[in-house]
Amino acid sequence: MESRTRDIIRQTAIIVAASFMLIAAAVGSGAFGGTSVDELQDGALSASGSYLAPAGPAFSIWSLIYLGLIAYTVWQALPAQRSDDRQRTVGWWIAATMVLNGLWLVTAQFLTLPLTVIVIALLLAALARVMVLLGRREPRGGVERIVVDGANGLHFGWVTIATVANTAAWFTQVAPADWAEQVEVWAVAVLAVVLVIGVAAALVLRRIAPALATAWGLSWLAVGRLTGEPDSTVTAVAGIIVAAALVVAGIVGAVRRRRAASVSR
Repeated sequence: MESRTRDIIRQTAIIVAASFMLIAAAVGSGAFGGTSVDELQDGALSASGSYLAPAGPAFSIWSLIYLGLIAYTVWQALPAQRSDDRQRTVGWWIAATMVLNGLWLVTAQFLTLPLTVIVIALLLAALARVMVLLGRREPRGGVERIVVDGANGLHFGWVTIATVANTAAWFTQVAPADWAEQVEVWAVAVLAVVLVIGVAAALVLRRIAPALATAWGLSWLAVGRLTGEPDSTVTAVAGIIVAAALVVAGIVGAVRRRRAASVSR
């Protein structure tokens, strides 16, 4: 009975966290009359806020991520998932990512740019923890693979590039003026770090969703640097190269996981 009560509390907490995330998304995006994200923090979070900001259409991925997280919330609330060991392990962490997701939008809307960097860094760390925990056990079927591993994988992959963009926006605001002469060098250096971390994550986690989401953001980053401001062909080319490498690494990781799963059977 005590175990069942804890499970119900976990399921309820995830529903509450998802509800907070969606309400915060509506408030943070200006749906209730507030300022849109592009205009927040004096435009620092817009597509032209830094050399590492993706172009506007990139953010459409949030619709897919939110849809996936809503599907997960409904799925995990079913009685069949109540005592599932995998959900007991990861459920509270996923709830935390939803709360931090919503908190970032509230922070961006009402607080300061440095605080948004802190919140998104915490969100990225929580999502990394989710992916590690999910990697310890294979999903039981296609539905779980999509609504749990897929949705959270996309969330993790997108927040990876969003963290880079958010941090770059902050540095753009506070960096000395003479750093502008080397801004492309710094941008390429950061993308090199994204490459190393992204490839390592794809091969260790052996999930393709994070790589695809990060590559999506990098592709639109390239579009933004080629067609918008600030313009930078060097940064765009670097973004395209890193995006392609991450997709390849994601495919390799997914193939390795499937081979390992078939051998274990």
